[in-house]
Amino acid sequence: MTEHSGAPAAPRKRRPRLIGMVTSDNVTKTRKVVFEYLARHPKYNKYVKRQTVLHVHDEKNESHVGDHVEVMQCRPLSKTKTYRLVRIVTRGPQVDLSVITGEASRMFEKQKAEHAARNAAATEPAAAGA
Repeated sequence: MTEHSGAPAAPRKRRPRLIGMVTSDNVTKTRKVVFEYLARHPKYNKYVKRQTVLHVHDEKNESHVGDHVEVMQCRPLSKTKTYRLVRIVTRGPQVDLSVITGEASRMFEKQKAEHAARNAAATEPAAAGA
């Protein structure tokens, strides 16, 4: 075992924290978070919108697209991931991804077929009784 000197350790410096919006949650435990800011253009002296995209580690996969999250700098976890999720500030709107994947159109076709079958079944007994 190594012996520590009696001097107290210096307190850790506060790590930078940023608040941004999740734009992608396709990869397990990784989120893409966008931070927008205004920067002055060197030639035209107007403020221009800029953005930084960070890869963030989300251990519990709890954030989703559209959420505003707070992230903190940490040791490198991979080639591009050097931030981790601290908390979810606000939840974003829940997006129905079935429309994008085509699941909604398949469900619509299935409901349409069921409805047609129900209508056909309802008209047959009426026609037989007449």
